[in-house]
Amino acid sequence: MSVNSRRKLLTGAVTAAAAASVAGTVAGTALAQGPVSAKVEKKVVRSGPRPAKTPLFSGMVQLGNLLFLSGIGYHKEGDIRVHTEGVLAEIKKQLEAAGSSMEKVVKCTVFLANGKDYAAMNEVFLGRFGEDPPVRTTVAVAWVPGDSLVEIDVIAYV
Repeated sequence: MSVNSRRKLLTGAVTAAAAASVAGTVAGTALAQGPVSAKVEKKVVRSGPRPAKTPLFSGMVQLGNLLFLSGIGYHKEGDIRVHTEGVLAEIKKQLEAAGSSMEKVVKCTVFLANGKDYAAMNEVFLGRFGEDPPVRTTVAVAWVPGDSLVEIDVIAYV
């Protein structure tokens, strides 16, 4: 068997395993929601009426008992501490409005406009998700929309 054939076979097996894992997660979510025959549907969580035009993206989507909150930035004056505080306060507000909380966040992604702000952002971030914080990825990026110094998105459960 050639190297390319083995590579294709291995890639196919990895893809199948990943798909099975996702299917198992969705099935597990369905079981938590009700009988196996229950269908898990995507629900856009809105704070107001449906927009007249199709928006570019949804701010929050619920799938079963999972909530996916899009990136939140802070678009006012201030340093990284002010921006991080503002972003975390907005995340808390939105999660609670959807029936969740900061303690129910399982995944968090932090986008920093400047990697040098990492330590100061961490000072504000520490303890905001309870004693057992979520997994987190932090990256410095070339630009954060709206000129925010930080943008954070989360996945939580209800």
